[in-house]
Amino acid sequence: MEAMRWEAQALVPTPETASGAAPALLPLAGLVRSVTTPEFAGITFHEVTAKSVLNRVPAGSRMPFEWTVNPYRGCSHACVYCFARKSHTYLDFDAGMDFDNQVVVKVNAAEVLRKEVNKASWTRQQVALGTNTDPYQRAEGRYRLMPGIISALADSGTPLSILTKGTLLARDIPLLKSAATQVPVGLGISLAMTDEALSEAIEPGTPGPRARLRLVSRLREAGLPCGVMAMPILPWLSDSDEALDALFGSLAAAGATGVTAGALYLKPGTREWFMKWIAAHHPELAGRYRRLYGTGSYASKEYRTWLAAKVRYFKARHGFSHSSGFSHRDLDDPRAEEAQYPAGSIPAPATEGTAGVPARPSQQDALF
Repeated sequence: MEAMRWEAQALVPTPETASGAAPALLPLAGLVRSVTTPEFAGITFHEVTAKSVLNRVPAGSRMPFEWTVNPYRGCSHACVYCFARKSHTYLDFDAGMDFDNQVVVKVNAAEVLRKEVNKASWTRQQVALGTNTDPYQRAEGRYRLMPGIISALADSGTPLSILTKGTLLARDIPLLKSAATQVPVGLGISLAMTDEALSEAIEPGTPGPRARLRLVSRLREAGLPCGVMAMPILPWLSDSDEALDALFGSLAAAGATGVTAGALYLKPGTREWFMKWIAAHHPELAGRYRRLYGTGSYASKEYRTWLAAKVRYFKARHGFSHSSGFSHRDLDDPRAEEAQYPAGSIPAPATEGTAGVPARPSQQDALF
């Protein structure tokens, strides 16, 4: 369990509050207080009370679940590529630094959820956790929202799934084992690279790859299924033969029950932040990324087809079937590119790489 001192709680002063005017964050619905602590230098937690925490997934989203719960908004994991960044702008925060260091905490999430799932109208459809921001980001060590949420769902007979990068999930293994005797429980760890230095640079607030691999092993040792979401694969940074072989080999050794993989997805809000990071940390790739993604959110179809073929090769090499074994954001996720190319449907590239690995399209570097 992660320990943190919270004795240093304090209302965050603003020019408005100092002058006696209305606090700047009053538009944040249900705001109770804003808190800082030495363990999270530069991060502010905005504690709010929510009226409802069950969110219905919009029709046409292509997601294999209809309901979500997000106890936190914003995420101290600070993943540069996080697709949820734009959602922070709905709270009048920006999609860049504010997403990383202005974290909204729904302090009454478990209590509100229990009331919602105990209503006669609730039909006990699967609820997914970790769809927007990570429910096991470090603040969960203090707020402990997840145990109440898991219990509320399991006690009501509601299936649940969790996707996380947070090794704090290990704290709740006994609770999850108990919940799994009541309802279907899906568990997924997000891990798309084994390069510790790259991980520290691009997802600086997360536990490193080795720590997440140990979590996969702990979940499997506890008798719980654990799929892995190997997304995003980063063009020219984590898509080499060596990187993918190391990734799928490590996941197999850890006991992952399946893997879903796909290329980096750059929706508006994320795109601008990621491109700024690339320009600062890998300026030699900035032009390549602009050409590869054009004006859209997806890498070119040629690249995605090539990557999907490589993913299938390395999954087969390390004993993974096509199915990920994880029901949260599974192969129906439009960002999981391999899902769009069923077994045997990807035409072999004209040129093969060493040992049967699909080579990059011959014109790729010129085109992208």
